Amino acid sequence: MTYIGVDGCKAGWFSVELSENGNHGFSVHGTFESLWNYYINAAIILVDIPIGLPYGPQERNCDLKARQLLGKPRSSSVFPTPCREAVQAKSYNEASVISRQITNRGLSWQAWNISNKIYEVDNILQINSTARKIVREVHPEVLFWALNGHQSMQHHKSKAVGFSERLSVIEAHFPNAATIVSAVNCPGVAKDDIVDALAAAVTAYRSGGNLLNIPEEPQQDLIGLPMEMVYWTGQEG
Repeated sequence: MTYIGVDGCKAGWFSVELSENGNHGFSVHGTFESLWNYYINAAIILVDIPIGLPYGPQERNCDLKARQLLGKPRSSSVFPTPCREAVQAKSYNEASVISRQITNRGLSWQAWNISNKIYEVDNILQINSTARKIVREVHPEVLFWALNGHQSMQHHKSKAVGFSERLSVIEAHFPNAATIVSAVNCPGVAKDDIVDALAAAVTAYRSGGNLLNIPEEPQQDLIGLPMEMVYWTGQEG
């Protein structure tokens, strides 16, 4: 069985694959549809992208809870998830107007910059019932918090010290982490993309799919997708 961790990147989608037989690999895909078709037989795919999308003024409970767990300053990495209608817009201004109409909030540039990727994943999950069972949402900072004994990262991931901090956390659960990281030399894939995808892959692999949810009882969006983030505490079982 294979376990996949995925992060969005400038090149599209970067993924790390870990297998029960000890093999590992990575790949880059221009679209999420391509990635899904490539990993359609995976046991689980953990992706750093919002899946269940809100409708109305209330933020997703998983976003609120994740900020609470992370504390400052890492809580700022969890920004409000846009509604489905906003990610379908053709421009930032149009999306922000739609967002204000539906959620009473404008749309952050952070959210707009990943709206096309949210749209890609949402499209697959709307039409593919198998993908709904395999593809689940993670947030990298929540993963590192969980793998680090419920302690948030001290440094920003874009800094060298932040990269080293996160890699050390992963290595505590997967000693070959640095080998995978050093092997990646792909245009459009940054170092923080690599460690984020690797954290998701290690979480999927080491947990065997026995994941915990934020919140424990997730809400569903209007089409039945769970509004949740999953993680693993580093404890077997």
